Amino acid sequence: MGAFSGLSDRLSHIFSKLRDKGKLSELEVKQAMREVRLALLEADVNFSVVKQFVNNVSQKAVGDDILKGLNPTQQVIKLVNEELISIMGTSHSKIEIADKPPTIILMCGLQGSGKTTMCGKLAVMLRKQGKKPMLVACDIYRPAAIKQLQVVGKNANVPVFEMGQIQPNKIVREAIKEAEKNCNDVLIVDTAGRLHIDETLMDEIAGLKREFNPTEILLVVDSMTGQDAVNVAQKFNEVMDVTGVVLTKLDGDTRGGAALSIRAVTGKPIKFCGTGEKLSDIEVFYPDRMASRILGMGDVLTLIEKAQSAYSEEEAKEMQKKFKENSFTLDDYLMQFDKMKSMGNMQQMVSMIPGLAGKLKGQDLEIDEQKMARTKAIILSMTAKERKNPDLIKSSQKKRIAAGSGTSIQDVNSLLKQFAQTKELMNKMAGMGKRGFKMPF
Repeated sequence: MGAFSGLSDRLSHIFSKLRDKGKLSELEVKQAMREVRLALLEADVNFSVVKQFVNNVSQKAVGDDILKGLNPTQQVIKLVNEELISIMGTSHSKIEIADKPPTIILMCGLQGSGKTTMCGKLAVMLRKQGKKPMLVACDIYRPAAIKQLQVVGKNANVPVFEMGQIQPNKIVREAIKEAEKNCNDVLIVDTAGRLHIDETLMDEIAGLKREFNPTEILLVVDSMTGQDAVNVAQKFNEVMDVTGVVLTKLDGDTRGGAALSIRAVTGKPIKFCGTGEKLSDIEVFYPDRMASRILGMGDVLTLIEKAQSAYSEEEAKEMQKKFKENSFTLDDYLMQFDKMKSMGNMQQMVSMIPGLAGKLKGQDLEIDEQKMARTKAIILSMTAKERKNPDLIKSSQKKRIAAGSGTSIQDVNSLLKQFAQTKELMNKMAGMGKRGFKMPF
């Protein structure tokens, strides 16, 4: 389902009731804001943040301009959008880079927040930007944590510095020497986590801060924990004065309240968010894009960035040509599986396209790893003519294809349906290119 889907549905329903009205009375605006307030509270947004949010929108929405506007409903949506951006931070925040390397990034957070994996994700992102990161194992209380970081480092193709279970400040001191020797310009320090905030944990991280003056102190919080995440952020920030927050598990079935509350409560920006289990599943947090997703208005820019990282320029031109000519075939579909998987799951992609998420809601758009072999078998059991034009495939052909691939007619139907949905998605994206959007391929 993904973050904000419940809130997005509720807000869409609230605004749909206003769309048929030529003008909005003050009473109608107040009623809508009451419903928005309930929707935000149900999404686990901090109470004081909700109160401020509704007050701000209501004050702007009951003025003469909004009530006498030609399209007051769109103006109310615009105000809600602007306020969502305001509470999440008006602009995205980049990683600060030290004037003199290495840049030290201190990663802190509770045990189970996804901190160690996020170290690897951040390293992968920085490596793509031309940096040479090194991971530093300073979670000295759990030997398994050091091993976990080594596994993450290997998968991320970045070095991991560890000295076992000795004092963290000694480890960082030696890590800096090692980084200077090997020209590693970024140190990502994985600090100890606890099941809850305690004085020892805070003292240890505060000691690292005092001695090494890190460029960034990033607090990793699990967005699935809702208001608990906000409370953790508040307490860490009071002691550590963090430079930013990283939200993990934003792809899960979370209500999204943490993302909408942390910036307002702590005053510190959300810098990144984890959107899946792979090390490449990390996104820069753009408040305006997130607000757009919440309101069901899509997020074309992030989709374009995902596509550009997955496709070479030559592949992009070839695919663009096929989409424009509507000549995307099942052979192309087979070839593009890996490309699309690297961009993220199909449901996430659909949620980024304005107007399409609602249309395809409830349909199974995921690419299941276990179905890959079956899908290839089905497509390879078709004739070249059938792969080029699936409309030729009737009942008798389906029976032959199912027998040839060791699958069922239901499996063949399922594949053809998924292909049709994918083609619709691609045609929609090609249509955006014609209307002035930069094509993502």
